[in-house]
Amino acid sequence: LYLSSQRAVEAVAGRVPAQARVLDLGCGLGGWLASLKTRRPDLVLAGVEVAPLNWLASRLRLNGKAAIRLGSLWEEDLSDYDVVYAYLSPAPMAELWRKVEREMRPGSLFISNTFAVPGIEPDETVELKDLSHARLLIWRR
Repeated sequence: LYLSSQRAVEAVAGRVPAQARVLDLGCGLGGWLASLKTRRPDLVLAGVEVAPLNWLASRLRLNGKAAIRLGSLWEEDLSDYDVVYAYLSPAPMAELWRKVEREMRPGSLFISNTFAVPGIEPDETVELKDLSHARLLIWRR
């Protein structure tokens, strides 16, 4: 379980267009989505989480402020979203990139917290300067 910092929320909030549909892949306990909704109430938020206890915690925490689905990120249709955010691990990034290429619309953003897509340079890198030395890797589709 990787937890996104408040700096990740701030960096994304400043780059997301008004009323965008944002998906958090592996939303964990829902903290990133809850903070993003506080900062940007205009956004339409969703999350998908595979771990039942994390999913339940996220649903309770967000209390209807985001659509939280229990299930695999691999079953989520990315074409419905303007921004897809992932803070996963290095292991799924190559396969996730193939899914991003197949499903995300032109003009959308794919944002990975910390973990790169092998062999694919991001359009922008944002050093968060937080305790975990995280960075956002951003691709414009």
